[in-house]
Amino acid sequence: MRDFRKLSIWSKGHLLTLKMYTLTKSFPKEETFGLISQMRRAAYSIPSNIAEGCGRNSNPDFKRFLSISAGSASELEYQLFLSHDLGFIPETLFKELETETIQLRKMIYTLIKKLEE
Repeated sequence: MRDFRKLSIWSKGHLLTLKMYTLTKSFPKEETFGLISQMRRAAYSIPSNIAEGCGRNSNPDFKRFLSISAGSASELEYQLFLSHDLGFIPETLFKELETETIQLRKMIYTLIKKLEE
């Protein structure tokens, strides 16, 4: 069994989730059950799936949960893009969060490849 707290991808995913919760507090109230909910769910799905995969007993299971985590990162990337286009996120913050999300997804794919070796 792996300790997810020791993985940098989990830590980065957790920090990104906290940022999404803070960010979406400023979104319009009519987005509470729309974009706010979706962004928060996609964000916390990233570290949640990493943690769940760490609790599995095999590399194939772990890789499957890492793939789900990477998919959630892609979903969040689009939601950030949409939020920016809707005027909910300023350009500089959007670029910062987009870069962070893309880097995290790349790190997840790198770990998946290492598990295949």
